[in-house]
Amino acid sequence: MKLLFICDPLDSFKTYKDTTFAMMREAAARGHTLYACLPQDLTWRRGGSMSAHVREIELTGDARDWYRAGAPTLRALAEFDATLMRKDPPFDSEYFYATHLLEQAEREGARVVNKPRALRDHPEKLAILEFPQFIPPTLVTRDEGDVKRFHAEHRDIILKPLDGMGGMGIFRVGPDGLNLGSIIETLNRGGAQTVMVQKYLGEIVDGDKRIITIAGKPVSHSLARIPQGSEIRGNLAVGGKGVALPLSARDREIAETLGPVLAARGLLLVGLDVIGDCLTEINVTSPTGFQEIMQQTGVNVAKVFVDALEATITG
Repeated sequence: MKLLFICDPLDSFKTYKDTTFAMMREAAARGHTLYACLPQDLTWRRGGSMSAHVREIELTGDARDWYRAGAPTLRALAEFDATLMRKDPPFDSEYFYATHLLEQAEREGARVVNKPRALRDHPEKLAILEFPQFIPPTLVTRDEGDVKRFHAEHRDIILKPLDGMGGMGIFRVGPDGLNLGSIIETLNRGGAQTVMVQKYLGEIVDGDKRIITIAGKPVSHSLARIPQGSEIRGNLAVGGKGVALPLSARDREIAETLGPVLAARGLLLVGLDVIGDCLTEINVTSPTGFQEIMQQTGVNVAKVFVDALEATITG
């Protein structure tokens, strides 16, 4: 099969932990042909097809020079057995436009994973609002007064922008309210931008658990991202420690409730973020954690994913 990965620049991959690389390695081991491009390589013109300037890539097995790439060629996306959208956030206007271009590719016969419309319909922080039974006390607003009243009620809160990733722009404000006004001004820019506010969950000390669902079913272990030192954020991008843990009963309840619903919408791969017993985010753009779980438990998450991808293609 021919698989196209739309992703970040290959030279930026940290192959010892990169999930897209793990997918590529598993697919290549099965004899599938790999191609890669950037979102900006997508192109369409009237009378033609949704296409991209792609390069065929071969994995070398070398940790440093890990791939060889052919010359760029213009190929219609419908020529590939599957196109995997694996561009990291932020979900900005260019990402939004890319989902529309990929939806055009679908109309022309391409198979895109995750489904472009589903990517658009599930902003990673706001998607949790559909499942209030699983989330902590949460407020979404532009209004400074709303935030201050929420703080007065819950005393210890987390504020975050809707378009951040990797823990970027997250603030904690404790009972003293220190710098709350300044933080609100920074995040909502005088009411111009919407922010999410949640009650601080003390269970973060045990980790922000990434639960992976593939084709609606949860992987047996989560990856708990545990804050280090004085950090409140467990994100690996800011130094959190990743520890693979068996799913708890509550983890499984959340995953088994949401997984089939999201899979039915075209989300083959989803990363659910859970702190304690509470769902905090639903990640659909480029969920990670495959390699850390594999290294610590032996569970080959990439194999589970490529199995599901092949079933989607042949089914």
